[in-house]
Amino acid sequence: MTTDSVRTNILSRSPFEPLRGYSRAVHVGDHLFVSGTTAMNYKGEVTAPGDAYEQTKTVLAAIKTILTSRGFTIQDVVRTRLFVTNMSKWEDYARAHREVFETVRPASSMVQVVKLVDPRLVVELEIDAIRGASVQDVATIEY
Repeated sequence: MTTDSVRTNILSRSPFEPLRGYSRAVHVGDHLFVSGTTAMNYKGEVTAPGDAYEQTKTVLAAIKTILTSRGFTIQDVVRTRLFVTNMSKWEDYARAHREVFETVRPASSMVQVVKLVDPRLVVELEIDAIRGASVQDVATIEY
């Protein structure tokens, strides 16, 4: 087995991880996959209940911590997925996302869901990162 194929499961102290049988993130070689992350800490406390912008900022800060703990940067993020509970507040989610990713421009989706695990939560975010993806070029297509 090469070090490129070693899988490291990254756990937080979230009470949901053992209940559902998942990891906060999985690191394999130059790839890092971060599970859906919310503004709820391991004690069950929710940052800024109902606030789309503040919760998105909180989630992105947590994701930055996960990235840097494994030697990745925000510039290595190639895909984000936002699951939101109120699409009419898309500009608030988008503003927080843009503040972090404006120059990175990962592939991204924003999908409205009926609800998240706690009614105080309004956003859940996943990311995929590839170490070294910070070197970028821009190609424009028309479709």
